Amino acid sequence: MRQPETIGEVVETGLCIGCGLCEAIAPDRWTMRMTPEGRLRPASIASDPMADAEILAACPGATVEADTSTAPFQDKVWGGYTSMTRAWAKDPDTRFRAATGGVLTALGMWLLNSGRAAFILHCAADPDAPMRSRWVISDHAEQVYRRAGSRYGPSDTLAGLEKALSRGQRFAIIAKPCDANAIRARAKTDPRLDDLLIAVLVMVCGGASDLGKSRAVLEEYDLKEKDVTLFRYRGFGNPGPTRIETRDGRAFEKTYLDMWADESGWRIQTRCKLCPDAIGEASDLAAADIWPGGAPSGEDAGFNGVICRTAKGQALMDAAIADGALASDKALGPRDFDDFQPHQVNKKHAIAARLRGLSKAGAPVYHHAGLRIDVLDAADEREEDGAEQRVRSGRFAENMPDPTETKHG
Repeated sequence: MRQPETIGEVVETGLCIGCGLCEAIAPDRWTMRMTPEGRLRPASIASDPMADAEILAACPGATVEADTSTAPFQDKVWGGYTSMTRAWAKDPDTRFRAATGGVLTALGMWLLNSGRAAFILHCAADPDAPMRSRWVISDHAEQVYRRAGSRYGPSDTLAGLEKALSRGQRFAIIAKPCDANAIRARAKTDPRLDDLLIAVLVMVCGGASDLGKSRAVLEEYDLKEKDVTLFRYRGFGNPGPTRIETRDGRAFEKTYLDMWADESGWRIQTRCKLCPDAIGEASDLAAADIWPGGAPSGEDAGFNGVICRTAKGQALMDAAIADGALASDKALGPRDFDDFQPHQVNKKHAIAARLRGLSKAGAPVYHHAGLRIDVLDAADEREEDGAEQRVRSGRFAENMPDPTETKHG
């Protein structure tokens, strides 16, 4: 299997997730732009393939590694961990406002209030285009609280990485698992990350939709994006409704199951379908939905399944509980997570075959290590053939965006 040789090849073969690392490392050569399909992708300002080798070394479309080999517990599916726990934000307002049990929001607020971090790098709704997301830096706990909630769509959180590092202050990142992969790889050549980054916190990810899903919802209600003042994907309950508000005072809501029950309409980006680590193996701590069977049966108070991956993540979890920022009531195990997240188990077993399909069709495949892909290989010929046919039919292909366009399309 060959790896992609340029950033252009990462994008054009569907391996890009639009994390924003290109723009952070080389803003003179790359800028994040929205494609017509509703995907954030790097647009070339001034191409220099030799210089871009630095980006490719950390790009999650070119390399994905996780090393939790020092963790005291190991599982073939879920990887290394120090503990698995059911937990939630102790503050009821945070728990209600945030997605699921509010663990990541509560941790971000606690890190700031306790002085452990000077700021949090994460993403939030774009105030100028609420259906879309943008990277933000929160200096105060109130900002983290106000920006809480899931963002089901493209996000380029790592476009803010250089801005964060240039502050020279200790900080934490709340992001996607693929972003965590990029951060760990980047830390191998940028020592500032080891000095300043105190924690990488992620959600266990079901995949990032492009904006096509959100646009379809607007079409259902005969709305234009320019009419929207609020597009809240989740929160204000667990799972909470998707809520849209407009400039003329109208409001629309869809339940979680109405919004997401039909998986064929999710508009998940290609890189997510090929993701070897949606469970946060490169993070310090990952927080997951924990609905039995993998889907909610209704609203509840909100609970997260928390996987502490590193000693650092475990120490933060323990201290946040001791300080009253988080509550926890019982230990969980890998087989519990199998039940809560069956699609993650299925994907782990399917990835090896999907990657073989890409390679058979002549497409590049990211370098991977430490993720047990070969061990978990279910040797599913349908998965392999399906991936090969998608490549050959052009379904995984993408065009590079125009740098003169904007993130607002």
